Parts: sequence; structure tokens; C-alpha cells
Amino acid sequence: MSRSRRAAAALVGALLLLAAGCAKKKPVASTPPPPFQPESGAGAAPSAGPPAIGLFAAEPSTIERGESAMLRWKVDRASGATLEPGIGTVSPEGSRRVFPSDSTTYRLHATGPGGVADATATVSVTVPPPPPPPTAPAASVKTLDERIGAEVVDVYFDYDQYDVRDDAASLLARDAEALKAIFRDFPDAAVVIEGHCDERGSAEYNLGLGDRRATAVRDYLVRLGIPASRLTTISYGKERPQCTEHNEACWQKNRRAHFATRTQAPAD
Repeated sequence: MSRSRRAAAALVGALLLLAAGCAKKKPVASTPPPPFQPESGAGAAPSAGPPAIGLFAAEPSTIERGESAMLRWKVDRASGATLEPGIGTVSPEGSRRVFPSDSTTYRLHATGPGGVADATATVSVTVPPPPPPPTAPAASVKTLDERIGAEVVDVYFDYDQYDVRDDAASLLARDAEALKAIFRDFPDAAVVIEGHCDERGSAEYNLGLGDRRATAVRDYLVRLGIPASRLTTISYGKERPQCTEHNEACWQKNRRAHFATRTQAPAD
């Protein structure tokens, strides 16, 4: 080979080596780090926890039969709650008036994403002493007015209501037995049921409300066996209050049905 050809071949080889060294290198793909996983210790997010019953109480906790008590409760972190016996599903916070006839333990059961919680509240019911037995007829026998005043008690109503309450129903059951005994001793007697209201509202409205209250009591006594011919009704509205103070305790005394007498029962 001639010197010129050897020189050309050497030049071509040098150029090829230079081109290979200058060629761009491809980047090497890197593996991304794994996502952060907190350990199950202090670094982990805290759980919401089970429901927490902050309040569950009966007010008052002891009542006489025929009276009522108020249940109050408050539950945090609850998705649902039930109140037994006899009430069922309730909101996580609220109150409910109850009228147990016997001592009752109420159970509040709360559920939530974190578990369940339970609490109890007891309402103790005492039985009032029975009314004294009627005295045997004697020379000093009581008059009809005295018997009505001593043995037949008034019943009371909620504000702007004329429905017979549970506590009033218990009293009317005793009133019915007393009236049956009185009518046996006074065959010609009859009773007037007066409907009364508190001072709030117009005179016209309260006359109508008092009439509805007296009528509700009369109808209840008739269902208990008192002859309708022995009972009449009258409404005095707010015109004859037995308490004149301006507060709820006084107004409650005026929302009542009162029993008075007349001498002769109307003809059938």
C-alpha cells in the first residue's frame, strides 16, 4: 500500500473515533422513591374514636305516679342513637318528656364509625297514698259542696292546649270513683265542670279554649262511667283566675278544669 493510502485510512479511523466519542449518551431512567407510609405509632393519623355520651340524665329522677320527668342527652361522634324502652330512634342531642307508671331504667345506645356507647338513667316512681275512704253517713254528714271540694280535684292543661294530659288522666280516674260515690249519696246532684285559662290571649279566644277544656274533661269522665246527664260545662276563660301573679307557675294554676255543684240534674 502506498504511503498516501495509509495516511488516508488513518485519518478516516481517527474521524470515526472522534464521532463515536461525541455522540450524545441516552439518559438512564431512575426509579421513583416509594410513597411515604407512616408507621402505626405516634406518626399515624388519630382515629375518630367511639361515640362519647357527655350527658344522659332524668330530671327529676324521682316522681310520683302520674307525674312526668324530662330525659336529656348529648352524644359526640355519633351517627345514630336510640332510646329505650318505648321511644326508639332519637337525634344525638335532645330531650324527651316521659310519663312512666312504674320505676323505669332508660337506656341510650349510640353508634358511630368508631364503635358504640351506652348509658342508662333511672326514673323512680313512687305511689301516692290512696284517698281516705268515705265516711259513713251520719248526723254530721258533709254537704254536697263539701264532698265535691274535698274529694274531687282540679286537673290542669298545657299552654294553649285542651287535650287531657297523662297526669290529668290519672287524677280523673280517681275523680270518677269519687263522683260515683257522691252521686250514690246524693241522687239528685249534678256537677258543673268549669273551664279556665291563664291571662294570655284575648277574652274571646280564652272563652272558646276554656269551653274545649271543660268538654274534654266531661267526655273523659263519661268514658269512665259517669252519666252524661250528671255533668254540664261552662267556660269562664281568663275571667276567674285563682292566681294573679304574672309567671308560668301562676299561669299553670289557672289553666284548669274545676268542679262545682248544682242541685238538680237535668232531665234526660
